[in-house]
Amino acid sequence: MSKSIVVKRLEIPTVDVAAVSAALDRAEIPFHKIETVNWTDYPYCPEVRFRIAHTGDSLLLNYRVTEDAVRAAAQADNGPVWEDSCVEFLITFDGCRYQNVECNCVGTVLSAVGPDRSHREFLTQELLDGIKRHSSLNPVNLPSAGPVSWEVSLIIPVATYRAFGLKSFSGITARCNFYKCGDRLPTPHFLSWNPIDTPTPDFHCPEYFGEIRFE
Repeated sequence: MSKSIVVKRLEIPTVDVAAVSAALDRAEIPFHKIETVNWTDYPYCPEVRFRIAHTGDSLLLNYRVTEDAVRAAAQADNGPVWEDSCVEFLITFDGCRYQNVECNCVGTVLSAVGPDRSHREFLTQELLDGIKRHSSLNPVNLPSAGPVSWEVSLIIPVATYRAFGLKSFSGITARCNFYKCGDRLPTPHFLSWNPIDTPTPDFHCPEYFGEIRFE
């Protein structure tokens, strides 16, 4: 059965990305778990939670993770963040194209839009710079032994989704999924929020997105 989320609108004029977690605490925004193991060849399931709210013109995302090891080799945006300790948010507003925002554990992001995995247009650096990030980990001095607990917060402005012509998130219903992966970690894993039914790991499956409704 497909999952759904109602995203609360917060009436706050501005928020610093380092204060997103505290703002979501004050608003009592609940966590959701990314815990579905879809492929038996990859049974490892770290503890992963996320919560989401919006301000009309921005999404506020906060992920919290505890896993056996971390990796953050991708230091430049639109690099292979999925090979690192990575959290992902994929969404479609029109049912024809979807956009991924992927972020490794130190705040390097990747974002592209298109109808499928093979036909995607990467966002410009200017748009990527608009996505504010804050991580609890220091990219220069990552923990060498686990378990490691970390969190990352994102502020994603509505301009990030300009391919869909969005002016505001308010009142929109869309389809999405959330993921945790680590293709090149000592124990690779591929977790999702909404279940996926494919033979091998594949997050680019909008047919398995759940519903997301923005107040």
